[in-house]
Amino acid sequence: MATSTKGDNVSDMEAVKKLQDAYKKLKESLHKVIIGQEKVLDELLTCVFSRGHAVIVGVPGLAKTLLVRALAQCLGLSFNRIQFTPDLMPSDITGTEVIDQDKASGERFLRFIKGPIFSNIILADEINRTPPKTQAALLEAMQELQVTVGGKKYPLETPFFVLSTQNPIEQEGTYPLPEAQLDRFMFMINIGYPQASEEFEIMKLTSSSFDIKLEGVLSGHDIVKLQEIIRRVPVSDHILKYAAAVTRQTRVNQPGIPQFVKDWVQWGAGPRASMYLVTTAKAHAVLNGRFFVNVEDIKAVAHPVLRHRIIVNFSAEAEGVNSDKIIDKLLEVTPENETELEKIHHLPKVVEVKK
Repeated sequence: MATSTKGDNVSDMEAVKKLQDAYKKLKESLHKVIIGQEKVLDELLTCVFSRGHAVIVGVPGLAKTLLVRALAQCLGLSFNRIQFTPDLMPSDITGTEVIDQDKASGERFLRFIKGPIFSNIILADEINRTPPKTQAALLEAMQELQVTVGGKKYPLETPFFVLSTQNPIEQEGTYPLPEAQLDRFMFMINIGYPQASEEFEIMKLTSSSFDIKLEGVLSGHDIVKLQEIIRRVPVSDHILKYAAAVTRQTRVNQPGIPQFVKDWVQWGAGPRASMYLVTTAKAHAVLNGRFFVNVEDIKAVAHPVLRHRIIVNFSAEAEGVNSDKIIDKLLEVTPENETELEKIHHLPKVVEVKK
């Protein structure tokens, strides 16, 4: 457990302590401008330290844009906001090549002008308001950390996060993200209305002339190092089997799944969900001061990982059942005992750990 990182004489437990301290400082700084929303902050920071991208869903006026901008300031990272509109083109995001001329020789050449995607944190504001062709321009950047223009590849600087927002109430004239593209987002984070006391504090804060300055808590180099620490957190076979059981029981074509899944689910979560459950559970454990993962860590990240990967059918919609309610029931019926887990879908044959 006390292995050292390359170039640093710091044990893993010391790194965990550093990350936990940074996590607390980050939340304290963010709370200077974001009132309440504890769960949203926890999920967003868990996703960032897991090296993932997130979709933030909420009605207008809930400070989604302010949250992402404040996070970039606290992390000391470069930040660009892209307002997605129906007339936005892929080149408006990635950049474009223009014809330039050498003043001395008169020779003409193509020069690449970088688009707003070349930044550490990208706020894709109202991503469902632009056509699929432009939405797809984010795919390569999110998955490969590069942009291809004119046959040339341009690498993106790390760390790199795409944090997009969606408005759930106004769907006219929008282009819902395809399931394949939604699946590339590690988390879908729901942000709700503030409590009465929190709304009172929001009114006091926004109606004053006091200008709040946010200072950087971590650097980009620090974030990459801490992400590497999280990846090294060990996970037992028991936890892998539990995460696989939760994911596999969402698939309607699997044997032995709960009846409510057959009744309400049209399409279940794929293997990427299982991977993200384990990865983000590691981050959740480390942010809570542990260098090991337990079942409670999987449960803590199950909703943001699975809610956009479970497609409900017409019966569920008619009964007012959404993916969050299905996840609640899944966590209730999935056994935590390893012996019981082995009976579900013959998990030892599904999860094989090389010795």
